[in-house]
Amino acid sequence: MNIPYAAAGGLMLLTAGIHVFAGGPEYHSSFQTQLPNQHLASMAAVLWHAVTINLLVFAAAYLWLSKYPSTAVMAVVGVIQLGWAGLFLFYGITMLNSPWPMPQWVIFLAIPLLSLYGLHKARVN
Repeated sequence: MNIPYAAAGGLMLLTAGIHVFAGGPEYHSSFQTQLPNQHLASMAAVLWHAVTINLLVFAAAYLWLSKYPSTAVMAVVGVIQLGWAGLFLFYGITMLNSPWPMPQWVIFLAIPLLSLYGLHKARVN
């Protein structure tokens, strides 16, 4: 078993749990009540739940990688997460004047870095 990939999967499961239970409900509820029309509220709901699906797929991919290492799968999952990190950094800095009001970029940088270590371990073994 590739421990770095397994750890990345566990961290991503934790991230999904935080999104769903700790960091999310107040945002999702606010979107539903404060957006000016049902079309925007519906789009926000789709996007919110799409994030949940993505986080769970990322977790499953890393857990799968822990048994069946694949550079291609690791690269796709990692590049998507790096894109998310870039979005959080860009909008935090440009709209909120700081990267820290939306620190999600940290996890979306850390997990791909951990997966690079997993890739190294897979190649060494």
